[in-house]
Amino acid sequence: MPTDERVLAYGGGWLDRAAALRGDPEWVSARLAEPESVLLPLWRERCLVSADDTPVRLSGPAAAELRRVADEVVFLGLDGGVPRTGGPVAVFAADLSSRPEPEAVRLSGAAAAMDVRTLVGRLGPAEAAVQAYARGLLHWHRRQRRCGSCGAVTTPREGGHVRACGGADCGRLFFPRIEPAVIVLVEAPGPPARCLLARHGGAPEGAFSTLAGFVEVGESLEDAVRREMAEEAGVTVAGLSYQGSQAWPFPAGLMVGFRAVATAEEIRVDGVELLEARWFTRDELRERMATGRPLGRVDAIDHRLLHDWLAEGV
Repeated sequence: MPTDERVLAYGGGWLDRAAALRGDPEWVSARLAEPESVLLPLWRERCLVSADDTPVRLSGPAAAELRRVADEVVFLGLDGGVPRTGGPVAVFAADLSSRPEPEAVRLSGAAAAMDVRTLVGRLGPAEAAVQAYARGLLHWHRRQRRCGSCGAVTTPREGGHVRACGGADCGRLFFPRIEPAVIVLVEAPGPPARCLLARHGGAPEGAFSTLAGFVEVGESLEDAVRREMAEEAGVTVAGLSYQGSQAWPFPAGLMVGFRAVATAEEIRVDGVELLEARWFTRDELRERMATGRPLGRVDAIDHRLLHDWLAEGV
């Protein structure tokens, strides 16, 4: 099954983001005041969890109390229905990052603060996606407090999906930015079937993964694939095919997966981004898995790229 027909971690469009409604501050305030509305508390880059590692979800008086002490409250979207009204539930995220961690934990009634990436295997797809979405949006707010043009303070609008410069002669609007990156499974040009994996700078001995890199200004995604493979591994590629994309709000990424075929087998690593690279057969990858070495992060698109390639050789 092609990658783009399946939901990868942190994606799936689980919430209705209500873009046509969130621009109305009265509508947002009314949703925030509803006792059924849900508030997700976060501290810096972490979600706040209960003793069983379940992300805290507050509503009613507890949510109202936390809103009063939060640094920022943003609207995430509408989710499902509630028994009393049958209408959609509004979901918000609250940032407690200015507080010391123990205070943030206490204020939210949590037991600890944990990164969603350490919890993803224990969360349902919708919960993981919403927590990652909240994390990324609040991260952007913390880093867009001032205008990059005039230095004036910015204020949130549209439920937290826009920040507006308060400068009298500026008024610039700021929107959350996405940093796209390509991640590529490169196949050898001839038999036997092999794929190219590399050990990145800082990775332990024997830790190999697919090649990836950020898209630069003035590049298409395909341009970025060709440039990154040439720069990092000295490999020229052709036959590019899109495999799928993944939300990666850590803090603002979008991972775009490709396959490509090398035009030659020669490899020349740059010695900076990549320390070594080589071709692996499917049997070699299966052997690595059998000895407890995973193929990519289990929550990341490179895991899917590698396992899809393996499955083709069964």
